Amino acid sequence: MKLNLKRPLAFFDLETTGTNIGVDRIVEISVIKMNPDGGEEVKTWKINPEIPIALESSLIHGIYEEHIVNAPTFKNAAKEIADFIGDSDLAGYNSNRFDIPMLMEEFLRVEHPFDIESRHFIDVQNIFHQMEQRTLRAAYQFYCGKDIVNAHSAEADTRATMEVLLAQIERYADTEFEDKKGVKTKPVVNDVEGLHKFTNMSNPVDFAGRMVYDETGAEVFNFGKHKGKKVEDVFKIEPSYYAWMMQGDFPLYTKRKLEQIYKRYNAKKDQVKPEQKTAEPKQQPNPQPENKKIDTQVAKKPFTPRPNNPAFVPRKERKEEPAKPIDNDMLKQLADKFKKG
Repeated sequence: MKLNLKRPLAFFDLETTGTNIGVDRIVEISVIKMNPDGGEEVKTWKINPEIPIALESSLIHGIYEEHIVNAPTFKNAAKEIADFIGDSDLAGYNSNRFDIPMLMEEFLRVEHPFDIESRHFIDVQNIFHQMEQRTLRAAYQFYCGKDIVNAHSAEADTRATMEVLLAQIERYADTEFEDKKGVKTKPVVNDVEGLHKFTNMSNPVDFAGRMVYDETGAEVFNFGKHKGKKVEDVFKIEPSYYAWMMQGDFPLYTKRKLEQIYKRYNAKKDQVKPEQKTAEPKQQPNPQPENKKIDTQVAKKPFTPRPNNPAFVPRKERKEEPAKPIDNDMLKQLADKFKKG
């Protein structure tokens, strides 16, 4: 069947050095871009992660360090990958929790622009887990009646994911689903926006799920001692928690979203209310009572020097004498004056 698309949908899968989003790196990425006209484009990149690949990971995806020693680093491949994906919506298997945050981490690490805010995301695993709850291999067998050939290679897993989604849409077109609140809908539809809503049930703020939106749209922590508390409330009761997270081993995208919330919180906190301008009371003169007599004998008069006073010399007529140079007699007089008894 043909997927109803308003813009391209990029199915992608990552193979990595490990599963720690903040530390591990991509060693292979495969993208199948499905276009609205039904055509598709496929590209796969091997990536030199510049760090060792965990043996456990190599045993799963079959990529060892000697296989990628001459491969480009993500920094060198970032522009080509971003250009190929373009403005596509994104789809994958367990992509909301792992592939998308891992991809964003790589773009942020090399400071290459990649807009994530305006895209829709379809996590095929979420459809499957809510409707059947199995693995990708079981999903492919269940929905498509086939086994994955060359499982755990990026392109094979990506193609299996794409085929599973198409089969899910066809299978659950008229299937009713009841959520935890008892609301019944038919959520598996041939529409990217509808599938985006259905596969983002936890409503995460940062993909890694460290923060989620509550029913009111406020961000709340989804881990640790503050789980279930609003992020802004934690900033109030424990301001150092922000610094701890920003300095900790959290994904860069998680830190970016946390920083946005922190700046918004501070902007609201520091918002100055318009000052209420009040007219200053006019100073009233203190008029003398009409019947009160001023004691002229007590009142002070300004000093006016008398010209006939022999000690008085007008300022203009004073002669300034030059300062005398300091001599030994003066120094002796000063020493005698301040000499301790």
